[in-house]
Amino acid sequence: MKRYALILALVMALAAGFGCAKKTTGEPGYDDGMTPEMRAAVQQITDGRVYFAFNKFNVENQYKDMLKQKSDLMKQYPSIRVRIEGNCDDRGTQEYNLALGERRARAAYEYLVMMGVNPNQLEMISYGKENPAVQGNNEAAWAKNRRDDFRVIAH
Repeated sequence: MKRYALILALVMALAAGFGCAKKTTGEPGYDDGMTPEMRAAVQQITDGRVYFAFNKFNVENQYKDMLKQKSDLMKQYPSIRVRIEGNCDDRGTQEYNLALGERRARAAYEYLVMMGVNPNQLEMISYGKENPAVQGNNEAAWAKNRRDDFRVIAH
């Protein structure tokens, strides 16, 4: 009987020590310290991708307004840090696509810096062909995989 009481006491102590699970983003009552305006800015920064033509890394004119909006928000909220993630379609070698993804991320990085974003708010990574947005071996799928994504990593 003493053994069961001891086991029960240990279980209770462990349960009390661990407590409840922490709430995460999106759960009722979660407080990430952001104002509603800042939360909207984070959403706008992460929305929208820059897409690239096959084997290209230049930012086309159709994406410059979107990048300008991202830069305005980042200047308004200097605590926001963003990772620019360069991606490629699955054609080509891993080494080639890692280099191309890096050039794509750098193109967006340089444009944002040119628009006045503090370089300390930005970082880059290339996933090459390892992070496809869609699966498929046709031009429609490849076109959606040749992109830059924007992830807020700090606010």
